[in-house]
Amino acid sequence: MPNHIASHDNLLPVITIDGSSGVGKGTLTARLAKQLDYEILDSGALYRIVGLAANQAKCFDAPLNASELATLARSLRISFAPPQQGAQHVTVIVNQDDVSRAIRTEEVGNYASKIAVFSEVRDALLHLQQNMATPMGNAKKGLVADGRDMGTVVFPNAALKIYLIASPDARAQRRVAQLHQAGKAADYDDIFAQIVARDERDSSRSVAPAKPADDAIVIDTSQLDANTVYAQVWQLCEQRGLI
Repeated sequence: MPNHIASHDNLLPVITIDGSSGVGKGTLTARLAKQLDYEILDSGALYRIVGLAANQAKCFDAPLNASELATLARSLRISFAPPQQGAQHVTVIVNQDDVSRAIRTEEVGNYASKIAVFSEVRDALLHLQQNMATPMGNAKKGLVADGRDMGTVVFPNAALKIYLIASPDARAQRRVAQLHQAGKAADYDDIFAQIVARDERDSSRSVAPAKPADDAIVIDTSQLDANTVYAQVWQLCEQRGLI
């Protein structure tokens, strides 16, 4: 992606979808982007990408070095493509390799949460993300940004900010169902414990803690299906003149 950041006047419309894992962000983001002809930014994938690369580089074998992690992040050539047929997430290409499946494991999710606490890593990825809201970095009509601090840090002037929440129990049950559907073993207690621990890290970190923007619309998806959540957000898009 080009390194030029356009002036604020040239920014494309941005919708931010923030929240923890398992709340339905990916499903909502993909559907909105398709209907609106917007580009997708899966910021969680960026941190998973760096987490995977850090593990491959043996960074977790010693105390983590923020400067080394930031240098590693800047060295990666990252691009997104639409989800493949039947795939749940966007296609992720790193250094010409498809890592779409490799980055979606629970193990890599934990790597991502551990490296995301470093401000140097977040700064290294911030420029790439903001560039996707400009015509230089995005050929489509706008951007749907899926993450945890999209509305607070990366795109504070977004046209619409959504923050999805759900109980740890609901999120663990969804993850178990996803893994079973993929033919993989899943232990509810382990996944529940990982979710609680990750929430604690993400909400208590000193740099960009996971929390809704003051002007975000908060939706609890614990008891809602994907169609209901989408209908609510689509109505908000209409109200904001994004359709």
